[in-house]
Amino acid sequence: MRIVLLLLLTLVSACATRAPVGEQKRIALTFDDVPRVRGAFMTPDERTARLIAALKQAGVRQAAFFVTPGNLDTPDGAGGEKRISAYAAAGHVLANHSFGHRALSAIPAADYLADIDRAEAWLKGRKARRPWFRHPYLNEGRADKAKRDAIRVGLKARGLRNGYVTVDGSDWNMDALTTKAVQAGKTIDMAALRDLYVETHVEAAEFNDALARRTIDRSPAHVMLLHETDIAALFIPDLVKGLRAKGWTIVTADEAFGDLLRDAMPDVPSAQGTLTEAMAWQKGLPAPRWYDRASPRIADPLFATRVLKEAPAKPE
Repeated sequence: MRIVLLLLLTLVSACATRAPVGEQKRIALTFDDVPRVRGAFMTPDERTARLIAALKQAGVRQAAFFVTPGNLDTPDGAGGEKRISAYAAAGHVLANHSFGHRALSAIPAADYLADIDRAEAWLKGRKARRPWFRHPYLNEGRADKAKRDAIRVGLKARGLRNGYVTVDGSDWNMDALTTKAVQAGKTIDMAALRDLYVETHVEAAEFNDALARRTIDRSPAHVMLLHETDIAALFIPDLVKGLRAKGWTIVTADEAFGDLLRDAMPDVPSAQGTLTEAMAWQKGLPAPRWYDRASPRIADPLFATRVLKEAPAKPE
């Protein structure tokens, strides 16, 4: 009897000390541009194997991979369908990132929807497919509200939801800088690259969570934007460790996109970027509403000094 009472007291204590859902810091990992071009260190096949292993090592049960089927027709896309299937077989999910990765602000809405349909036809029937669409470049039409609204209506008619992002550390830029440096024969301080990658994305998560709390008075289940890059494959376990050290719980993409944010459709002067930024803008919160390292003006000098041990280039 005493043992039962002790167990009950332990359970009650655990429930009492657990933070309410709205105060917990939860985040899902998502990867864009799949299959992506070759990076600085690995072949595409090596990268996929390494990334799957890294996610397993980090204890990430389910990430989302946003697929751009048009990339399969490029030289680095060879074998891409097999790699995409490997992500699904490992327990991860697949979603639509358009067929040709074109910016909405650059083409007519009808052409944009046709491109979505073409990608959806490729994804149709795959067990790991989810009804989420992520705008290339997070471009939802910018200042063209008629185009933005046409796509919102079009997505709803197709049974698709916005595969929004709440946390962005512009990892694509760090990857591009790394690839350029390697191609130029420069020495990469890999430990410094790892630390910069982790620090940047943990800070981005912290910044956007604080912004969300100021905007909607709670911490939503966040969605982190990453890309299928070599540095992700190398450093995902370190990133997850860094997030957990700050109190974050890694959740599935299904849980994150089940948040009430899924219904948010902010009306702002220019629709492009994270959902957290748009909601804060709509509420009237002052800038900055974005993490500063999302700008190459801030990120590039940090990469130069910390990873390459060079003096940053002087602004033109």
